[in-house]
Amino acid sequence: MRQLARTLRALREEVGYTQEESAGKLRFSDSKICRIEQGQLPGYHEFLAMLDIYGIVVNDYGEYIRMYERAEEKGWWHAYGLNDRGFVSAEAEASTVRTFQLAHIPGLLQTEAYMRELFTATYLPRQQHELENQVAVRLRRQRRLTDEPLLHLHAVIDESALHRPIGTRDQHHAQLRQVVDRARLANVTIQVIPTELGAHSGQQGSFTVLSFPDPAEAALVYVEQPFTSFCVEKEPEVSAARMVFDHLADLALDEDDSQALVERAATGR
Repeated sequence: MRQLARTLRALREEVGYTQEESAGKLRFSDSKICRIEQGQLPGYHEFLAMLDIYGIVVNDYGEYIRMYERAEEKGWWHAYGLNDRGFVSAEAEASTVRTFQLAHIPGLLQTEAYMRELFTATYLPRQQHELENQVAVRLRRQRRLTDEPLLHLHAVIDESALHRPIGTRDQHHAQLRQVVDRARLANVTIQVIPTELGAHSGQQGSFTVLSFPDPAEAALVYVEQPFTSFCVEKEPEVSAARMVFDHLADLALDEDDSQALVERAATGR
């Protein structure tokens, strides 16, 4: 998926079009071109139209169509009608996820009951099938923590997220116990920023940094807000996000003390 996105971006740049110029020629929105170049799979005929405006002759379509078909096979999430601005496709190809969460437990660590409460609490209502699809996608994403190729997760969580009651008391405690359980995995690092620390830079909002197996492939940052979500790939902004994350990890308790804090919260002590 990411290979296809990089190829389409390279083809656009070779003909000298900006994203806005390409969008105009294709009758796409500017944001749609951006999402495609961040890993969202275009429709097949949209893809062919992109090849056309980028100057690829029909006789040379073969290698690009094969690339599209490989991307389509990998994109299991399309069956769920997910519109995530390309995040799931990027995460599926990532080797490392670094996430800071201010208000809730990170999605890759959530129990099903916890995520259902979060999905139903959003301002914009979801149809039942949409809710079920969101839950199914998140549960499947979590398999990367235990199935090969393993995803390395480093989560820094503000302590306030541990004490926010999501669901029933038993569901909330079950969620905290799952965090402790996942922290025992060799590929998972969980740290907590204690409330007693006071103000810190992470209070401006949550974010996630994705890195990929190929060192030459640039990392990206994903930011989710109540009314939108977006990926950032500009190197200065990605570097800034990495520095903020490292700073927050330095502020947080170490792994052992973080696990002890979560265990105390899970038992109500």
